Amino acid sequence: MRIVDPHHHLWDRDLHPYPWLAKPTVSGLVGDTTPLCRNYLLADLKADAASVELVKSVHLQAEIAHELAVEETRWLQAIADAPGSGGFPHGIVAYADLSAPEVDRTLAAHAAFRNTRGIRQILNRHPDPGVNFVDRDYMREEQWQRGFGRLRAHGLSFDMQLYAPQMPDGAATARRHPDTQIVVNHTGMPLDRDEAGLAAWRGGMRALAACPNVAVKISGLGMVDHRWTVDTIRPFVLETIEMFGTDRCLFASNFPVDRLFSDYATLWRAFDALTADFSAAERTALFHDNAVRIYRL
Repeated sequence: MRIVDPHHHLWDRDLHPYPWLAKPTVSGLVGDTTPLCRNYLLADLKADAASVELVKSVHLQAEIAHELAVEETRWLQAIADAPGSGGFPHGIVAYADLSAPEVDRTLAAHAAFRNTRGIRQILNRHPDPGVNFVDRDYMREEQWQRGFGRLRAHGLSFDMQLYAPQMPDGAATARRHPDTQIVVNHTGMPLDRDEAGLAAWRGGMRALAACPNVAVKISGLGMVDHRWTVDTIRPFVLETIEMFGTDRCLFASNFPVDRLFSDYATLWRAFDALTADFSAAERTALFHDNAVRIYRL
């Protein structure tokens, strides 16, 4: 099966500062980050993916020091343009602070690179500070919403990473900007597994799925289930597909972060097993065609 991986990262700590990778820590989300505190280059991704037919990919901003966000895009475009790269990464989702006064200039700078497709500004807020990514509810700020409104002018989509309690705000954002493609990251990050937490995830995902301009990447489940198996992720994978349909779901790896919890082939074999009863057309959409369409590859 030909695969497009629409969510992976590369980083070169010898070239660029990544504050979250400056030294090993114990994260409330991924645990010990020591294995991540090394370079992860295109050759590493290709080695991890050697046993699958990976034909294209999309790179997601890797939390380089934010003032160097455009430099990250420049670096990635140079990798894609280099002889022997195979064009990887074929799409780039860059960082921009949509609440910043100079956001239009930043979006234009990213969009000047041929492979740029979208923007991600991580939004995750949670009462547990160990899994809290930001200290503001950006989606509730009018200036941020105005910045979001500039994405369309630059031909850019938005990767939306958030937790279940924020999903009503995510759906409201999608309705306010119906002409901008939104891609929810990591299966909506179903972190809270008690009855209330699962109900919030299901309700929030349904609200997002009701917006025609929202798609979802089924990925990142290792971050919320470090010892995952096919059976433990089954309900999240299948319920997400049921809510969004096979035309708005994309399987993705989140490597190298999810490398902490499995190898590349094991992850894709799990997606393969979980969709064994789907039609050939549905499987092709989930593994390949939806990513090509949504990220305009």
